[in-house]
Amino acid sequence: MGTVMIGVSIAVPEPHGSRLQQLRAGFGDAAAHGIPTHVTLLPPTEVDEGDLTAVEAHLSEVAATGRPFPMRLSGTGTFRPLSPVVFVRIVEGAEACTWLQKQVRDASGPVARELQFPYHPHVTVAHGIDEAAMDRAFEELADYEAHWPCTGFALYEQGADAVWRKLRQFPFGSLVVPPQAGRADCGSVSAH
Repeated sequence: MGTVMIGVSIAVPEPHGSRLQQLRAGFGDAAAHGIPTHVTLLPPTEVDEGDLTAVEAHLSEVAATGRPFPMRLSGTGTFRPLSPVVFVRIVEGAEACTWLQKQVRDASGPVARELQFPYHPHVTVAHGIDEAAMDRAFEELADYEAHWPCTGFALYEQGADAVWRKLRQFPFGSLVVPPQAGRADCGSVSAH
């Protein structure tokens, strides 16, 4: 048995996901068509193929303790000059994403790992392209807005062709999305 490259993320739903993917490709990011539009919870991580069952069991447990939360994107940000990335900002749901990624990477689980940079939830729209194209992405999406109820996350595997494909969806244990008036509560997705 060999190894596989996996990732865990929250998919940006339609029509937002396709739109941002098309825009990313239009900015000249060659990776755009191989990467579904997402918010990362576990960055690309190499695991033994035989450990996938344990990874799925762990992710099922994490999802079972979570509950849906409102997700809202608004405007752009960048990690430049530290990292050549332009992204759409998460202005609601970031605390919940932060909690989730900590649970996914928990030291007691099968995908415990340190991150190269501190976790900052975002939706990448340009990565590793020339500066002028990065500037254009930053400016053209400055007024971008999208929102949806986040009801779970998914496990992805990167194929030999560098395309990321969904292996399994993990819905949260509760199906009720908190009302917008309760925004102060939306940061926690922990069990009741």
